[in-house]
Amino acid sequence: MRNPLSDKITDVKPSGIRKFFDIVSEMKDAISLGVGEPDFDTPWHIREEGIYALEKGRTFYTSNAGLKELREEISKYINRKQGISYDPMKEIMVTVGGSEAIDVALRCMLNPGDEVIIPEPCYVSYVPCTKMADGVPVIINLKNENRFRLTPEELSDAITEKTKVLILAFPNNPTGAIMERGDLEKIAKIVIENDLYVISDEIYSELSYTGEHVSIASVPGMRDRTIMINGFSKAFAMTGWRLGYACGPELILKQMIKLHQFAIMCAPTTSQYAAVEALRNGEEDVNVMREAYNQRRRYLMHTFKEMGLPCFEPGGAFYVFPCIKEFGMTSEEFALKFLEEEKVAVVPGTAFGDCGEGFLRISYAYSLEDLKVAIERLARFVENLRK
Repeated sequence: MRNPLSDKITDVKPSGIRKFFDIVSEMKDAISLGVGEPDFDTPWHIREEGIYALEKGRTFYTSNAGLKELREEISKYINRKQGISYDPMKEIMVTVGGSEAIDVALRCMLNPGDEVIIPEPCYVSYVPCTKMADGVPVIINLKNENRFRLTPEELSDAITEKTKVLILAFPNNPTGAIMERGDLEKIAKIVIENDLYVISDEIYSELSYTGEHVSIASVPGMRDRTIMINGFSKAFAMTGWRLGYACGPELILKQMIKLHQFAIMCAPTTSQYAAVEALRNGEEDVNVMREAYNQRRRYLMHTFKEMGLPCFEPGGAFYVFPCIKEFGMTSEEFALKFLEEEKVAVVPGTAFGDCGEGFLRISYAYSLEDLKVAIERLARFVENLRK
């Protein structure tokens, strides 16, 4: 029989995150600090709206781009938060999570051989989605000494005549790094000078702890060069509802909606009605969850300092990225040994790019009680390694 698989998909490596959770799922009394999923339930008033939609028989397809009512609420939300105006009928589409929006944007924007600049460490899907869209990933290794921010010099050095797209993902998964307005203005200048486009993944925008999140789309000259991607999973604890959205210029969004129509048809209808309620009345829920995450963040930074484990202070998301280079082990060796000896799962930094070597991603989207138990085990493990 001939090979039924494409070379592109067989060349894509599986996610480096899953290995540890396959192990921990079968390990009794193990604690996982690896999954990037809020430990909060979706707020009741949002769930109630989903239930009501089902009770009213709202189980039909919506328009391909999403409920008009939801797109209008997204438009109001972006204008309120970022001061950017998007036409809800032409410049906003509702997707099956932010992940679909990333995939569709890349497939609609790239021709074979176009280069996509991807700063790493980063979320695991950017490189595979670029390859599946026949693009060429160009990796920038972000540095701890720069607090894992993208610098203008790093961006300029990576640009060639084939560069078309820059992917920005701040607040960042896995580092928790942020980019402030001054940082983004310098990046925007280079993007405009080189006639590039930006896919800005802002899924953690509501989880910023040192000030309001700033989108590069709000920088003068960048609105029509940017596809802004966001969603409901992290801010509103709606991971299983599978709902995201993309905002951008009509020229690009029109084609993204076309591809979405053929591949998906529309995002889940029940989820869309619940999302309308989230945007209208969920601000206080977000504030409560953000404060809880911030408390956990401060706790982890304090305990890392006590155990002498270097870690820059993250400004967003719900991850810390401590350095374990002193122990002379690879990130994967450290994570496996920690899991085997202390029954705590963390993610090796290399799951997010080669420059993640020597680091671990630890999620604090867990209860403070679980975090305290896990960190006590980490302190004991580190102490034993230093003996």
